[in-house]
Amino acid sequence: MAASTWAAASTMAACGTAQRCMALPHQHLPVSTMMSSMASVGSPHAQLRLKSPDMRRGFWVASRANVAATEAAAAVAESPKLVEAPVSIVTGASRGIGKAIALALGGAGGKVLVNYARSAKEAEEVAQQIEELGGSALVCGGDMSKEADVDALFKAAMNKWGTIDILVNNAGITRDTLLMRMKKEQWQDVIDLNLTGVFLCTQAATKVMMKKRKGRIINISSVVGVTGNVGQANYAAAKAGVIGFTKSVAREYAGRNITVNAVAPGFISSDMTAKLSKDIEEQILKNIPLGRYGAPEDVAGLVKFLATDPAAAYITGQTFNIDGGMVM
Repeated sequence: MAASTWAAASTMAACGTAQRCMALPHQHLPVSTMMSSMASVGSPHAQLRLKSPDMRRGFWVASRANVAATEAAAAVAESPKLVEAPVSIVTGASRGIGKAIALALGGAGGKVLVNYARSAKEAEEVAQQIEELGGSALVCGGDMSKEADVDALFKAAMNKWGTIDILVNNAGITRDTLLMRMKKEQWQDVIDLNLTGVFLCTQAATKVMMKKRKGRIINISSVVGVTGNVGQANYAAAKAGVIGFTKSVAREYAGRNITVNAVAPGFISSDMTAKLSKDIEEQILKNIPLGRYGAPEDVAGLVKFLATDPAAAYITGQTFNIDGGMVM
C-alpha cells in the first residue's frame, strides 16, 4: 500500500464545508435539465435546427459526454483523501521476522515503533531503513514481559503519534531442553515473554483501539504450538496459548471492529538455521513439501496483509500457518 487506506467518516467530517466547496468550483446540472435548458435558452445552440438524425444524434452524444466528463471530474474532486498513515507497534523488531515486519509496514508509508530488548544498535538501523523507505520510526527498548516496560512503550507511541492502529506481538525467546532436564526458570522465562507479554501488550493496545472502534492485532505464534516438538515443551505451550488467546480476544473485541489473528511460521531462515549441519537440514527439508526454508519476508507479507489491507477487514480469530506445507 502506498499509504494506508484507513478511510474514516470522522476524517471526512473534519475536512469541513470549505473543502467540499473547493471540490466543487462549478455547479453542474443533471443531464435532463441541461438538455431542456439548451432547447429553450436564447443562445446560438438553442437556435440550431438539426435536420439530420445523424446530426441530432451526434449533438446529444457530445452533450452527454461533456456532462459526464464534468460529473466525473467533480466526483474525483469530492473523493475522500487518504487519512494519515497508520501507527504500528512491532515488538521484537530489531532482527529476523520482527525486523522484516517493521520494514514492510514502514516501507508502505506507515509509522512504526521498533521495539527491542537488548539489540539497540540493530533497532536503530531498522528505524533508519524505515525512514529511508519513506516511513516514520520510533525506537523503544523494553522487556515485554514486564508491565512497567509495556506501559512505557505504549506511552511513547501515544506521545509521538497520538494513536495506535496496529499491534504485532512478535517478541519471543527459546529455552530449549528436554522436559526431564527443564528448570522452572527455563519454563517461566518462555511463558512470561511469549505468552504473558502478548497479554500485556494486547491489553494496552485495546484500550486505545476500543475508543476509536478500530484496530488490528497480529500475534506471532508458531507451528510448534500446533504440532508440539521434542525439547520445546515450554515454547510449544506458550505458542499454543497464543493461538487460544487470539481466538478469545477476537471474540471479545469483534463488536468494536478490532480484528485479532495469529500467524504461525514454520522453519524460517535465520542465524539459527544457518548453523544447522547438512544432515539435520536435510531431515528438516524432507518434512517441508516446498522443500525450502521460509524467508522473514514471507511472514512479513502475510502480516502486512492482515494489518493493513481492506480485504482483511472480515478476517478475525484465525491462525495462518506459513510453513511451506509442513502442517496440513
